[in-house]
Amino acid sequence: MFYALIALIILLDQVTKYLIRTHMEIGQTTSIWKDVLDFTYYQNTGAAFSILQGQRWFFIIVALLFVGIAIYYRWKGKIQGRFLEWTVALLLGGAIGNGIDRLVYNKVTDFVNPQFGFGIFGIFNFADLAINVGVILLILRMLIRPSNKPVSQGSI
Repeated sequence: MFYALIALIILLDQVTKYLIRTHMEIGQTTSIWKDVLDFTYYQNTGAAFSILQGQRWFFIIVALLFVGIAIYYRWKGKIQGRFLEWTVALLLGGAIGNGIDRLVYNKVTDFVNPQFGFGIFGIFNFADLAINVGVILLILRMLIRPSNKPVSQGSI
């Protein structure tokens, strides 16, 4: 199920980005649900909220390191339980989805533009959504079930 969820996120992300790239012009906005959700085609060379613009290789390297470390930890049995596996799968699917864009197009296609009457959420894609949900779930897990391992003296 772990790899299937990763594949599903990547597929959903890449198909929706393809549809946006082939059916919209950059900067074009289409209202999906009035005052709630627009699709606005935007190309981002940075991260969330367009920070670190033009740092393509930095993001590619970070994504590759994250994917490698997560797969290694899962292989070693350190990622156990359905909740944690799904959380990591969301993070990996999102990282790979945006990584594909950076490798192939040198930028990430964003288009989901929530409005809720005031439009302050920024424009993102399904890979970003998966990453954000994964981070929230990871934080919840750490709050609900903190590690029982004692902190060794001298470590931070």
